Amino acid sequence: MTDDRSPDSCCAPERGSDGEPDRSENVDRSVGAPGGTGIGPTRRLEGGPFRMGTDEDVGFEGDGEGPAREVVVDPVEIEIHAVTNAEFYRFVDDTGYTTDAERYGWSFVFEPFRPEGAPVAGSAGGAEWWTGVEGACWHRPEGPGSSVVDRLDHPAVHVSWNDAVAYCEWAGARLPTEAEWEYAARGGLEGRRFPWGDELEPGGNHRSNVWQGEFPTHDTGADGYVGTAPVDAFEPNGYGLYNVVGNVWEWCADAFDPDYHERTASSNPIGTDGEARSMRGGSYLCHESWCNRYRVAARSKNTPDSSTGNIGFRCILEG
Repeated sequence: MTDDRSPDSCCAPERGSDGEPDRSENVDRSVGAPGGTGIGPTRRLEGGPFRMGTDEDVGFEGDGEGPAREVVVDPVEIEIHAVTNAEFYRFVDDTGYTTDAERYGWSFVFEPFRPEGAPVAGSAGGAEWWTGVEGACWHRPEGPGSSVVDRLDHPAVHVSWNDAVAYCEWAGARLPTEAEWEYAARGGLEGRRFPWGDELEPGGNHRSNVWQGEFPTHDTGADGYVGTAPVDAFEPNGYGLYNVVGNVWEWCADAFDPDYHERTASSNPIGTDGEARSMRGGSYLCHESWCNRYRVAARSKNTPDSSTGNIGFRCILEG
């Protein structure tokens, strides 16, 4: 695809090289009652062969969405929705864990969401709609003055790959591989763009939380949400999984490799080449004019310590 879009900055910016994070444990976590019980409900899927990737020319060439090929995955037991703020709170409350965003002292916030006067830590090069906001983290998603108290059923965000792995270890789980994620996200449908078919809004019905209107200046919220939605919003896919596209990006276990489909095995593949980590599913900021990565075959990446207001994760249980 040839156009004037910025292929990475429209999704989730990378944390730059700005020194080591502050490892102090003096972090304010006054977010109210936890309201969660650890890992959420899961579905056991039988696994087997499925067609992964796409041959369509609808994404960014550097993402390596194809060629489509038959892949086999083992049976998996995956959470039906992304990890919530309530669930992440329980993890933090139980372990005293400090996220990368808290250690660095800032995280990336979509600029229109930044509270007036919130201190700025920097900007993402080439994307004026992303701002590093001091104090932004999982329990202060827009920075000082914001809170997740009224969003405990929304996905935890400002969570780095490192943070997601730490949560999974605490929960006796792990991150899905890209193959496991895509197999689960397709919900049993073969070769479709979305978990429900090929139309983004079949019959005019919104099936995911993505951007409507002019990006990045105005989101009409026609799907019911501006920013994150509850993790169980919209109809689940054929496997009973919620919001596998839209809402928030989801970390995967793999190192990101643009040649993934050509360099990994056909049975339980996992990317091992590269420093960046893979993300799947797109987010509430996705719009076809800039970033149409809300498709099940779409891929993106970020560094393991990066965090933004549109990246979360879900777990796969071990054993």
